[in-house]
Amino acid sequence: MENQQNNNFLGEEKISKLLLKFSIPCILSLLISSLYNIVDQIFIGNSNLGYLGNAATGVVYPITIISVAFAWCFGDGSAAYLSLCQGRKDTKNAHKGIGNSILVTFIISIIFLILGFIFKDNLLYLFGASDESISLARDYFTIILIFIPVYMLSNSMNAVIRADGSPGFSMAATAVGAIINIILDPIFIFKFNLGIKGAAYATVIGQVASLIVTIIYYTRTKTFKLTKESFKINIGIFKNIIKLGISTFITQMSIVVISLVCNIMLSKYGAKSKYGSDIPIAVIGIVMKVFSIVINIIVGVILGAQPILGYNYGAKNIKRVKETFKKVVIISVIVGIISTIIFELCPNIIIKIFGSDEKLYIDFAVLTFRLFLLLVTFTCLIKMCSIFFQAVGEPTKAAIVSLSRDIVCFVPLVIILPKYMGIKGVLISAPIADIIGIIVTIILIIKFFKNLKTKKVIEENNAYLKESKDGVIITISRTHGSQGKAIGKLVAESLNIPYYYKEMTALAAKESKLDKEFVSQINSDDDLLHDLYLTTAPVKYAIEAQEKVINMIASKGSCVLVGRASDYVLRDNKNLVRIFIYANDDYRVKNIMEMYKDTKSKAIKNIKKSDKNRASYYEIISGKTWGKPENYDLCIDSSIGKEKTAEIICEYIKKVNLK
Repeated sequence: MENQQNNNFLGEEKISKLLLKFSIPCILSLLISSLYNIVDQIFIGNSNLGYLGNAATGVVYPITIISVAFAWCFGDGSAAYLSLCQGRKDTKNAHKGIGNSILVTFIISIIFLILGFIFKDNLLYLFGASDESISLARDYFTIILIFIPVYMLSNSMNAVIRADGSPGFSMAATAVGAIINIILDPIFIFKFNLGIKGAAYATVIGQVASLIVTIIYYTRTKTFKLTKESFKINIGIFKNIIKLGISTFITQMSIVVISLVCNIMLSKYGAKSKYGSDIPIAVIGIVMKVFSIVINIIVGVILGAQPILGYNYGAKNIKRVKETFKKVVIISVIVGIISTIIFELCPNIIIKIFGSDEKLYIDFAVLTFRLFLLLVTFTCLIKMCSIFFQAVGEPTKAAIVSLSRDIVCFVPLVIILPKYMGIKGVLISAPIADIIGIIVTIILIIKFFKNLKTKKVIEENNAYLKESKDGVIITISRTHGSQGKAIGKLVAESLNIPYYYKEMTALAAKESKLDKEFVSQINSDDDLLHDLYLTTAPVKYAIEAQEKVINMIASKGSCVLVGRASDYVLRDNKNLVRIFIYANDDYRVKNIMEMYKDTKSKAIKNIKKSDKNRASYYEIISGKTWGKPENYDLCIDSSIGKEKTAEIICEYIKKVNLK
């Protein structure tokens, strides 16, 4: 109850104040991560290793992103799973999800380590190493690879800390590693004269420190406690973790694909140019890491805006959604324009930070900053809009926005343009992809806002809790077309107790100030990424509101509740009777055709879609399988007729009451 009351301020507090409160911690955390990645290249570039050292780290970086893709997939997936368990007060499975994630992350990291050593040189050459840089890349990669389990576990486990309600501790764990890395880099590289190995040692010691801090937190967690049982593989739970973390994995692997293709083409066409193959690889690594600082500011702002957008979208407070979006767009444009001015007018200032005075290196670095990041403002807006769509429960649109720019446009352009323009074709691919990407983004954004319907302020919500008597509480789950709603109503009338179906969503909307239509549709949305849709912020607010209202209804006494996973929400109620109504396909198709005037093929399609969405919704809410007999007290085939079915249920209820 408190959560829902606390959420109301998201619809009332000044938006600029909310953005400051939520965004600044996100920005700081992401900038620390950026610093972690960029520090090595600064010190290496200013050592006697020069651009060859930076080329070596630039080759290794995208390989480590592959390991991060797996770590974040499991970490973000288990963090989302923890949040779901917290919402349904499921202490039994929460720790299992986290334990499974840690165990599988460790297993994958060992596999990654073994494969890394077996195919070390092959991987380094694949990602752009030359005969001149391979020795340095090998030295750096070997040390990084040995500690890859530490790196992956630290990243995976850190995501759970945020979900456990300690974002500050999560940031501190990352900051400790970054600070140690910064301190040790000059000591190992210059004082101990360890060169690129020194940079690697500084990095892995920082990673070990981050993991130690993370492990310390796991001894004092807030909402879960790990036991031996936590680490027993549970296929069902791990399947959920993968589904919840797959979007993160796709995002990270898209970075790998971009880096791989970009490095291959820079190495190939660089070798044919005056710059050689190592200078382009070194420069692009620096440029991408500098760019990551800019993009992480934008990501921090929009991540901070997510709860504001999610709540107000669910409430259909479109004015506040638009106002928040407008403010984030303005911030993104300002950051993008300032960055563009710096990159276009004074790239030399940035380049000098990374050392090396070689003329060809500086010339190519200037060219890269000015061409590759020419439309960085568009890139910022594309990334911002992708996360915006996630915030308002549109994961499919988020994926389209992100992948259209990076995979659909940039990768083919990087492969095609250099054939006609040489190495400049690689650089010019980015702004062309930005142009195409921003067009796609603008089209989707315009369409999204055009389709938004503002809640009618004059609309009255007359839903109310009905008085009842002590007695049985009947929950009815049903397959689409089995006439579960009608049967539930007949049962309620026969037993002379209140009936709730649409009333549940109306009451939830009234209680939470969310939009009634939005609450009603959360388990019927046909989004391509339906499971991810159910974990987005606005849907979570609606689910919280529904669960609160279902418990309030049950507190009034005997009643019939249809749908909304009410059987699971009320699982601890001693008066609960859980009914599941099903029927054969022919009977259901016939009913759907009569009720909605559908054709037979359309009825079959709608049944499959509806049942799939209900099953997905139930699994997200409860972690259990929808329709599985052991989850219910009575399962009944309604093809005998709705009146007969209702009669049998009433007889069963009377027997239950006599016991």
